[in-house]
Amino acid sequence: MAQKRDYYEVLGVTKSASAEEIKSAYRKLALKWHPDRWVNGTDAEKKTAEEHFKEAAEAYSVLSDPDKKARYDQFGFAGDQMGGGAGGFDFGGFDLNDILRNVFGGGFNFGGGGFDFGGFSGGSGSQGQQRAYRGRDIRTSVKLTLEEIASGCEKEVTIERNRPCPDCQGKGAKNASDIKTCPTCHGSGQTQRVVNSLFGRAVSYETCPQCGGEGNIISNPCRRCNGTGLERRRETVRVKIPAGVEEGMQVTVRGEGHSGMRGGSNGDLLVVIKEEIHPNLRRDGNNLFYTRIISVMDAMLGCEISVPCLDGSYKVKLEAGTQSGTVVKLRGKGLPAVQGYGRGTGDLYVKILVWIPRKLSRSEKDMMESLRNNSSFTPDLTRDDKALFEKEKNIF
Repeated sequence: MAQKRDYYEVLGVTKSASAEEIKSAYRKLALKWHPDRWVNGTDAEKKTAEEHFKEAAEAYSVLSDPDKKARYDQFGFAGDQMGGGAGGFDFGGFDLNDILRNVFGGGFNFGGGGFDFGGFSGGSGSQGQQRAYRGRDIRTSVKLTLEEIASGCEKEVTIERNRPCPDCQGKGAKNASDIKTCPTCHGSGQTQRVVNSLFGRAVSYETCPQCGGEGNIISNPCRRCNGTGLERRRETVRVKIPAGVEEGMQVTVRGEGHSGMRGGSNGDLLVVIKEEIHPNLRRDGNNLFYTRIISVMDAMLGCEISVPCLDGSYKVKLEAGTQSGTVVKLRGKGLPAVQGYGRGTGDLYVKILVWIPRKLSRSEKDMMESLRNNSSFTPDLTRDDKALFEKEKNIF
């Protein structure tokens, strides 16, 4: 289609829709736009049906996956631009039949159409191909300081994962002659059953009972891996973390998960971000907040304070007469937006609190008593001070 539509709009649901509502909405669209229903239509109608069907499948593939849905809700279509191994939606290579089976039940498939939408396929066109196993994803987490988040970093994570057996190179047998094509499914890994449905001829597929869906039978399995073609290894992976990430975000490293059986593709490594608590700074989005307590004398006479920033300390001069509750804004001293998505770098806000001594000596008390009625110590709510105190009053 000419312009990518919002996925919620495509399925006709709201952002608060439940998983069942999303599934039900996609079920209706899949039935409405499936190309097998438009086999007798014009070329234009067939093209429109395929486009709508593909659009609905893409929307469902994201909104039915909690991780992808959360990333889409936060970043929109920019989620697939988090390059360098981070985030992103992968629409090329997902099996449409997997989606249809998930929505309509096991073994479901329309037959007779044999359509292909470039990247995912369905219908009878998926037959005659040996089943390919994709390795499972691995989920882990890393802890980051605010300093690491500010500049981006590389972290090493150690994981246990399945890797191809070195003795059989992942085939499950040392010799090619020990691997035979399954005589029941003839290498497809599935057996089919043809039935008449509401929309005409429909084909359902089931896992081949003889080969378990692999398409091959191994007569002499590898002794090292017992025919699985895989062995467990403990390995370390370097993960590039983009600047500006937040607690709970997920960085996806493609192909660093478990290896697939029989030469199948690797799964992904999903790295969840955990933020370490900073001793001085508090984060809210891209902005940082710091509270500094000063003495009455410093507030009255003015002073210079040192503010801890992520790139080192920063000197701030406080004017004489600084009031408790005053907020000083240090522009650009916050955190950057992740992958440039957002409003740029945040700011650092410094809140000044004035400490009032609870006890005074006799001489100190006498000195303060002599100043009590001095005009300099009588509240004078000028325009600036009045605005500050009005703002503090509104807190309550």
